[in-house]
Amino acid sequence: MGSRKRLSNERIKEANKQVAFAKLNNVPTSPRKMRLVVDIIRGVEIQKALGILKYTKNHASIRLEKLLLSAIANWQIKNEGADVEEAGLYVKEISVDSARQLKRIRTAPQGRAHRIRKRSNHVTLVLGTKEDKQKVQD
Repeated sequence: MGSRKRLSNERIKEANKQVAFAKLNNVPTSPRKMRLVVDIIRGVEIQKALGILKYTKNHASIRLEKLLLSAIANWQIKNEGADVEEAGLYVKEISVDSARQLKRIRTAPQGRAHRIRKRSNHVTLVLGTKEDKQKVQD
């Protein structure tokens, strides 16, 4: 690896050390269904987001609720002794990317076959604080 790429990579790693995030890989739900729930909680405070996820009927909300709790726990580890409610955490970024597809075959009439694609996705969640939000707006 060249020196320029190495320096850039080190800067990115240092920036990620300051950010609390959580990743969920290979979720056996289609990305489209997951994005429906993700769009509801993007930019929302964590207490409100947990309430939304708890009472949303979509199956994806169960996994996203666990992911949000994991991100909160990661934030608490990085900021020892800090109170979650006083920090004013919110969902800064959340993205859904498609992952591997399992390709299966379903029988069809007259000796034919139809292909079934069982999709999965990756979810990345980043938390931010009230101070970060105010810096961005200013």
